[in-house]
Amino acid sequence: MESSGSYFIDRECAERAVQMSLPMITEAMKDSEVCGSGSLCIVVMDPALKPYNATFRDAVLYEYAIGDRSQWDVDYAELARAKARVAWRTGMDGHKVQELQPHLLTAKDTALWGSIVVDGIVVGVSGAHPWYDEAFAGTVAMCLRALAKAGMNRERSKGRFLTQK
Repeated sequence: MESSGSYFIDRECAERAVQMSLPMITEAMKDSEVCGSGSLCIVVMDPALKPYNATFRDAVLYEYAIGDRSQWDVDYAELARAKARVAWRTGMDGHKVQELQPHLLTAKDTALWGSIVVDGIVVGVSGAHPWYDEAFAGTVAMCLRALAKAGMNRERSKGRFLTQK
């Protein structure tokens, strides 16, 4: 049940994707229609680690919190992990699972949505209204995908990851 994890999406890459996304997220969070608490947590999963080769804990690549945790009205980190867990386990956005395939939910799963799966990249967010959590998760996931593609491009220019003969 051991895997080395993604070559292109590591912790540093996840941190960079979150940093790229933060200007949009933090600006949106100023609107009480988006986020009433002023707090939020982002959880990024390692796309190479799946339920068949890793534990959930081992697959969590990076977490980022916005706001003073001592002032949080709920544990947004735990909620973001719970949302990410559903998406990671099923390979589908949390909202999609709940609306279209609720038979995949377990008693331990959250009834909240706010997780995204983009080409196997899973991000869960909690703190804003669920539709904004989902948008923020999607933004981070798309940045991760772009960073992975840029990494692949760099490696190809060095002669790595070329087709074997």
